[in-house]
Amino acid sequence: MSMFKDMLRSGESLFRDTIFLGYDFQPKILYGRENEQQRFAVAIRPLLQGHNGRNLFVYGAPGIGKTTACKHVLRELEEESDEVLSIYVNCWKENTTYKVFSKICQDLGYKFIQHKKTSELFGLIKDKLNKGSVVFIFDEIDKLEDTDFLYTILEDIYRKSIFLITNYRDSYSEMDERIRSRLNPEFLFFRPYNQAEISGILKQRRDYAFVPGVWEEESFNELVEKCVETKDVRIGLYLMKEAGSAAEDKSSRKIGLAQVAQAVKNVDDFHIKPKEALEEDLLFVLEIVKNNTGKKVGDLYNAFTEQGGEMSYKSFHRRITKLSEGKYISTKKVSGTAGNTTIVSYSSVKKLTDF
Repeated sequence: MSMFKDMLRSGESLFRDTIFLGYDFQPKILYGRENEQQRFAVAIRPLLQGHNGRNLFVYGAPGIGKTTACKHVLRELEEESDEVLSIYVNCWKENTTYKVFSKICQDLGYKFIQHKKTSELFGLIKDKLNKGSVVFIFDEIDKLEDTDFLYTILEDIYRKSIFLITNYRDSYSEMDERIRSRLNPEFLFFRPYNQAEISGILKQRRDYAFVPGVWEEESFNELVEKCVETKDVRIGLYLMKEAGSAAEDKSSRKIGLAQVAQAVKNVDDFHIKPKEALEEDLLFVLEIVKNNTGKKVGDLYNAFTEQGGEMSYKSFHRRITKLSEGKYISTKKVSGTAGNTTIVSYSSVKKLTDF
């Protein structure tokens, strides 16, 4: 048997195209979210009839298809009709009223808006959007510093649907009562994917992204199990790409258990968002965790206040949760004589390897 049999030749690759492993890729078929997509479509339908649309408050755990399902429906809307515009805003990046209006103006094609006031920006938006109908999608609304733009849109844009997307159900109760009373949304909960759905999603992406036959069945099943344990499809996509790269580094024509194991070790480098995108307060909390890894959340809060941090324990705990969901840190609940507490670690690798 030739010792070079399983080695890739120069220029060969196990990948067809890694774009299919990206979190923002929109597949033609979306597994397990038919009912949720129908809810989006029903909310939009009145706009196609010249009426005001319905509003949705969309919530559920990270990595389970909330944004993907919403964008999937909007893509179909654009293909079927040009009567309704769609505006998507990621509130992780645009987290103030000015930034939100500036982003919308850019999407509408306005230029030279850098020196305009917030009210002037909205004037441009109002003039254009009130000539037709529009669907607003505000994603990751728990990252907002203010929600004044919502009140303005609710009051002054005529025919619209507003979709608010978040991981947190209680983000709604934290909104101003004036906004809640005007928004009056329907609530759409995204349940976690089950194992069969996760397997179907990852198989679909595998078939798009990789040369046929390069995945050993046992190794792919192991990867699916790891993804099921984390309940986050994005972890599965990350592991697939890392395992493929590990196999190519060894010039292997197959992706086996050893490559999946290597990918799991590398998962500590996986973050849902780049650190540069974090707000200052989250960066501060992350630094506290880094310097005090493995400690109780109460001890971390004490360290936070000792270093000049100013926020309530509840707000601090909320930021710990956000960092955990972003895979910057890992948390583990433990029981002791004094009751239950949470241990926080800087390394997120334990999310997989401790199972």
